[in-house]
Amino acid sequence: MIIIHLPQGAETDPVRRREERCSFERRALGTGDPVPSEAIWIDMVEPTREEDRRVELALGIEIPTREETRNIEPSEVLYVENGVRYMSARILCQSGTESPTLAPISFILKDHTLVTVRYDEPRSFQMFINRMARPGAGTPSGDHMLIALFETVIDRAAEILRLTGERIDEASSAVFDANTARRADVETFRKTLNTMGMEGNRISKVRESLVSIERMLLFLSANTAGATLPDDLRADVRTTLRDLQSLEDHATFLSQKIQFLLDAVLGLVSLEQNKIIKIFSVAAVVFLPPTLIASSYGMNFKNMPELEWQFGYPMALGLMVLSAVCTYFFFKIKRWL
Repeated sequence: MIIIHLPQGAETDPVRRREERCSFERRALGTGDPVPSEAIWIDMVEPTREEDRRVELALGIEIPTREETRNIEPSEVLYVENGVRYMSARILCQSGTESPTLAPISFILKDHTLVTVRYDEPRSFQMFINRMARPGAGTPSGDHMLIALFETVIDRAAEILRLTGERIDEASSAVFDANTARRADVETFRKTLNTMGMEGNRISKVRESLVSIERMLLFLSANTAGATLPDDLRADVRTTLRDLQSLEDHATFLSQKIQFLLDAVLGLVSLEQNKIIKIFSVAAVVFLPPTLIASSYGMNFKNMPELEWQFGYPMALGLMVLSAVCTYFFFKIKRWL
């Protein structure tokens, strides 16, 4: 399916179109419909091979297939050919689920037109389309459209990191809060470890997506093979790069926070295990002297005076209880309990 985004009422002259901020409309092309020459953005969502050929013939470009998009070579991530800029980035999808994924998306800039080829539905794209649908929110060219799209993707990444930070804080409170720490148990620790694992995976995917976008922005800002970025966009690119780098720093901070929380939870689990082992160790030591006394009087030697004594049995029981009590209080005095 091809979705065309083009300015409403704008003239076909590209120079005039760049001079004004236009409102945009969205149009889905049917079978056999020509690709409008005034289109600013051609958003190809799961295109068929026939749709690929229509756009290729209309714009004189090459559209990567699904297999080429998934198995793109490192040398083909960013390149310029015949004045056309071909770029690829990995955008986060299904970010609200337990298993977020990275969708490879191709971006092609030809003159004033932006072509995107995707086989997934990142929420950031829908957010951008809704934003462009507002009055006066349009952009005059494909270059401006691409930078505005990246800004929306970065805004979405910031929102994901904010929500991730809130979930990390909730997990941290469940473990370290003074009111709940006393009630923390093995199940709480298990849930915390699961949560930290999922959030760590989400953050790593956000960082990978941001790095791919950063490479594209640096590529766009460079004069590569004669394909240059308009001067009015260079300041926007620098601002977007600063925002992106600040998000990368924030993602690094969250990763370090997750690592600290993981280490702390594992330490608490070890403390709980040590408490259990300590109880068994103390019980064994407390009952060691009574066991020694009982073993001594169970050897049945011939010459044992206490065997014939009337109070020998009560005396042995008393010695065993006394030795156990003395050992227990010795531990208490030493603060080993």
